[in-house]
Amino acid sequence: MDHAADAHRTDLMTITRFVLNEQSKYPESRGDFTILLSHIVLGCKFVCSAVNKAGLAKLIGLAGETNIQGEEQKKLDVLSNDVFVNALISSGRTSVLVSEEDEEATFVEPSHRGKYCVVFDPLDGSSNIDCGVSIGTIFGIYTLDHTDEPTTEDVLKPGNEMVAAGYCMYGSSCMLVLSTGTGVHGFTLDPSLGEFILTHPDIKIPKKGNIYSVNEGNAQNWDGPTTKYVEKCKFPKDGSPAKSLRYVGSMVADVHRTLLYGGIFLYPADKKSPNGKLRVLYEVFPMSFLMEQAGGQAFTGQKRALDLVPEKIHERSPIFLGSYDDVEEIKALYAEDEKKN
Repeated sequence: MDHAADAHRTDLMTITRFVLNEQSKYPESRGDFTILLSHIVLGCKFVCSAVNKAGLAKLIGLAGETNIQGEEQKKLDVLSNDVFVNALISSGRTSVLVSEEDEEATFVEPSHRGKYCVVFDPLDGSSNIDCGVSIGTIFGIYTLDHTDEPTTEDVLKPGNEMVAAGYCMYGSSCMLVLSTGTGVHGFTLDPSLGEFILTHPDIKIPKKGNIYSVNEGNAQNWDGPTTKYVEKCKFPKDGSPAKSLRYVGSMVADVHRTLLYGGIFLYPADKKSPNGKLRVLYEVFPMSFLMEQAGGQAFTGQKRALDLVPEKIHERSPIFLGSYDDVEEIKALYAEDEKKN
């Protein structure tokens, strides 16, 4: 009998146990973060279950309203948003919530307030629901550093001030990837236990990858450096093999693959979207935070992504993130372009 393998199977590191272990390293901590995270995890489990049943439950299809971004809302978007807002408020640990689905920030009433602000996209890639492609939830957490009445300013901070970020991907398996600022860890939902189990400890992105991920349908509107970079991926002049193109069109799925296999994910600015398409607070920041924690980089075309200071809660930005060396290449092209101009 293989006792080592048995121990591995029976000594399960659940996400709750993992976070409690982390908490024990800080004697002053009161467990607030652990409680907040357990509510986020519950939201993820609920949405995972709803996504799996969506076809049967007729949850697929439009809810008839259009959200702040001008996207027609799907029923699942609305449901996911409600679930996360309720879970976060009921945790008693949040003060300000910013959701992709809501035009204004949500301020928690004083009796339920706590010291955290959470920014999130409850269901990213929801246009892919109908065809069964992986979709996900993205979230970032800030600490409230005062006891006054919370305002929108409390979340309009650079990404380097986030204390934690993560995403939950609903695909062939349900996986939650989390960083609390000490590396990146992946947990997979075991449906028979209803628990997220640590399956990918200390994820490190390869220093260089052979995959690039971008919507090439926008190529005619790109700027010079992006065009040059993609050309270089396809037709390298230094004798190295060409990179493979992989693009799902669901940010969580594309970033997840980039994180595990290496390479680069690009959503550049273009003539149609001069400020880029992805939202800073709940898409660019959390994913950039995870990339940097895993040893990669994230760049906006002008600066390190986490150094951006948003002025509006739904602000957008171009983004290039992934393996360190791959992002270094695009940075060099932008630097060269700036010199010329």
